[in-house]
Amino acid sequence: MTTSTSPLHRLSASLYRRRRLRLGLLLGLPVLWLVGVYGGSLVSLLTQSFFRIDTFSGTVDRSPTLQTWQQVFTDANMAVAGRTIGMAAAVTIAAVAVGFPLAYYIARYTSGKTKSAMVLAVLIPLWSSYLVRVYSWKLILAAEGIVSWASGLVGMTGVLGWILDLPVIGGPSLSTSTLGQFIVFVYIWLPYMILPIQAAVERVPRSFLEASADLGGRPATTFRRVVWPLALPGVAAGSIFTFSLTLGDYIIPTVIGDSSPFIGLAIYSQQGVAGNLPLAAALSFIPIVVMALYLTGARKMGAFEAL
Repeated sequence: MTTSTSPLHRLSASLYRRRRLRLGLLLGLPVLWLVGVYGGSLVSLLTQSFFRIDTFSGTVDRSPTLQTWQQVFTDANMAVAGRTIGMAAAVTIAAVAVGFPLAYYIARYTSGKTKSAMVLAVLIPLWSSYLVRVYSWKLILAAEGIVSWASGLVGMTGVLGWILDLPVIGGPSLSTSTLGQFIVFVYIWLPYMILPIQAAVERVPRSFLEASADLGGRPATTFRRVVWPLALPGVAAGSIFTFSLTLGDYIIPTVIGDSSPFIGLAIYSQQGVAGNLPLAAALSFIPIVVMALYLTGARKMGAFEAL
């Protein structure tokens, strides 16, 4: 007695036997999307950067030239790039300093409803509008905001104004300072640092900590030699988010701070205001190259396994 199999069953059996074909069908469309859309966009961007803007007519001259790239490496643009990279690095370091203790506490000393509540508290800001959070901080840090009011109560108004080189009439306005900009950056991206670190700390076996204690290791020694090395991939993973998001952000520098341009704002200005698409395209490769180098270092630290 013979049994007939359906075409679908035969196709399934054929794919099961042909592993490479199955893998190609599964990954073909995503790879095509990445290579065709994302890769094609980068190639188009790179091609555009070798054109130049005609200063007389304001149109793009599509004759290949390096003139646009020469403008990228001017002192002004290098200062913008340095300011942006410096802020991204400072925000990342601050996010680690603030986020690691909180992530460690959530991972090691909480459980059940308490742990869920603390994780929820970390995630809740991400559920609100990005612009609402930024403008809320603008009000908080303004001369009429709660920070200025509190500094006046404790007699810090004059000190803050002197540190920030701001007038003290009505209190100093952190919303127009680099410090205020830094505070907002850290607040906005902090959840992206806490969650990967928490996951990394939770993967550290408690037996390792117990073994360190049994061998006479003090808490500081255990942290330095056991916890930190094993949690470092989570730190690196979180730093990818904080560093890259700060590097490309142009809204916070527009709303908060002293109007010093960041690379994202410079690209936006060249593309939208000045209409200089070749220069905007060339400037776009600064964060791309920086992130490529950063991801290479993060990969060596095991960040991709912690994502």
